[in-house]
Amino acid sequence: MNSAFTPTTTVDAEYFEYSKAANPISAKLISRVPYHSFAAALCADGPSRVVPLDLSEHLGCAGPATGPGLCANFIRLNAGERLRLSPNATSQVVYVIAGAGSLRQGDSQLDWYQGCFIALPGLHATELSASADSRFYYVHDEPLLRYLGVTPSEDRFSATLYPAEVANAKLREAADDPRAQDRSRISILLGNRHFPQTRTVTHVLWAMYGILPPGSVQKPHRHQSIALDFIIDAPQGCYTLVGTELDDAGQIRNPTRVDWAPGLAFVTPPGYWHAHYNESDREAFLIPIQDAGLQTHLRALDIRFS
Repeated sequence: MNSAFTPTTTVDAEYFEYSKAANPISAKLISRVPYHSFAAALCADGPSRVVPLDLSEHLGCAGPATGPGLCANFIRLNAGERLRLSPNATSQVVYVIAGAGSLRQGDSQLDWYQGCFIALPGLHATELSASADSRFYYVHDEPLLRYLGVTPSEDRFSATLYPAEVANAKLREAADDPRAQDRSRISILLGNRHFPQTRTVTHVLWAMYGILPPGSVQKPHRHQSIALDFIIDAPQGCYTLVGTELDDAGQIRNPTRVDWAPGLAFVTPPGYWHAHYNESDREAFLIPIQDAGLQTHLRALDIRFS
């Protein structure tokens, strides 16, 4: 065997004793995903634009990124104007907060309006056109592809519309089920026929549409996917508690509290216990978007309840 190596073949090689490298978070070599919230005022008025909810500086990665593998955004699109979306992504989910208009991506064209969800692949750019002042919550997986150093080579699904009236009817059906109060949450998951095993909106993203009934508590739970939560509507008295540990009673020890407000977006870090509370007399509505399609495929989502 030839033992003469050229310098270029060994210059990048490093070696670490196991206990100093196996848990880079505890060793403070890599940062945790932070708690953070983003107010609706970021896109309440002003020119048409995409507003990345960027935490890349804290994460120590190239940006924009809201988590290691996902980027959440607010979009404002004024009446009569257009925006082009072209992230280096495989999966995009758009929720129409307000407004109406149309969308074109490749051979696909669809009309959207308040309350619709849209799932988009990433091979081709998307053009949004607004017939009324519009706002969106928008999540894609460009940070994941940036980290992997890849670009999409094919679309795994087509542009898919989830009409507001259908999504609302399906959610109300779940809420009116006599067994609803016995379940861990009242919600629906958006799916796509191309992903029968993960039952998710794309092969990477999961999108949940949920109700938090008045006077209710969604008990502490955790999962290994990041949750990029968006509050559609909530009265005062709705909030989330987040923390790393449970006490002997199954409640979150020393939690951080996130008070809900319409249009608020906030980050729930992977692996953290979190519980949702509604102490008001009205329903609240939320949308968590997660990288749980990918985590489910990897058999690593690991949802647990207290």
